[in-house]
Amino acid sequence: MQPNRLKLFTFLFLFLCLSKVTAQDSIPEPREIDSIAIDTIVIRSFQDHIKNIPRGANLTNPVISFKKTKPLKNKYQRFKIPSFWDIENKVGFNFSEVAFVNWNAGGNNSISGAANAKFVRNYKFRYIQWNSDLEVRYGLNAQEDRELRKTEDVIRLSSTFGYRKDTITNWYYSVKMNFNTQFSNGYKYPDTESPISTFMAPGYLFLGAGTSYIPEGEKFNLYISPVTQKATFVLDQDLANNGSFGVKKAVKDADGTILDKGKNVYMELGFLITNTWETEIMTNVLMNHRVSLYTDYLNSFGNIDVDWELNFNLKVNKYITSTIGTQVIFDDDILFDEVTDDNGIVTQKGVPKIQFKQILGVGLSYDF
Repeated sequence: MQPNRLKLFTFLFLFLCLSKVTAQDSIPEPREIDSIAIDTIVIRSFQDHIKNIPRGANLTNPVISFKKTKPLKNKYQRFKIPSFWDIENKVGFNFSEVAFVNWNAGGNNSISGAANAKFVRNYKFRYIQWNSDLEVRYGLNAQEDRELRKTEDVIRLSSTFGYRKDTITNWYYSVKMNFNTQFSNGYKYPDTESPISTFMAPGYLFLGAGTSYIPEGEKFNLYISPVTQKATFVLDQDLANNGSFGVKKAVKDADGTILDKGKNVYMELGFLITNTWETEIMTNVLMNHRVSLYTDYLNSFGNIDVDWELNFNLKVNKYITSTIGTQVIFDDDILFDEVTDDNGIVTQKGVPKIQFKQILGVGLSYDF
């Protein structure tokens, strides 16, 4: 009887264990807890066996190698919030030098230098475009046995505000402002006693309204203004008394005594066309073109004042550039070959002439 009892107890123990396991794996009856029924479902998932092993997989030595990984050539650029401003800052210096030592053919030692700077601020967003730039240039020439002479002197500020009716058209309703003058006195060398121009003598201010054609993705701007006011400033009183640059000259008596001083401002109203274009005509050769055409309605309609500048910048590397440029100016208010007597009275009025300038230089340039 002892073995039979042992078997019976063993059977009952196993039965109770199996019943407990089965009760744990089964879905329990829902119970109400505070009138809310909660159901618990146990879901078991099994990972599928890999059927196709890639040919390049190395199961015996699963090591990741970076030997074939190449470093980035360019520095990683972090994300920046897009800006509607296009900014350009450029400064440069061109120079040339000639030196002689026991040179049989003769010649004078000389050195020339010209500094230049250009600052551009362009804003564009949907219907509005605002382009502004400031350009300054100044050059000197020093030659043996001769006084220091000026070779270039320019201050030019331009600003154009445009508005278009939609984002498809390239035509803008525009207002434009141009201002030109110079830094220091200009002379008709070798005479360095009587200046023929100074700061704000002359100074030119153009202010008008019209339309602009500005195509997308190109540095091209054509401005046409049927209503533009041109103001010519001659703030040097001696030049104003002589009637330089078109202002009304002083009234003098027979002895040359000034009875009424010359005017310092000469106002005109006329038609203005300007065009600027900057493009790369070939590798490392940049062309910069600027032209201004103006005619006055009241005094001399049809007589066009021209200011045309064309420059080619040949880029050697990031810092060294070569510049070839020309500038042509014609203004019938600027007279040459004026004849005066001993009392300073004009006996023969001068005539307007075409002014031409050509530059060639190699120098340093830096953008920031």
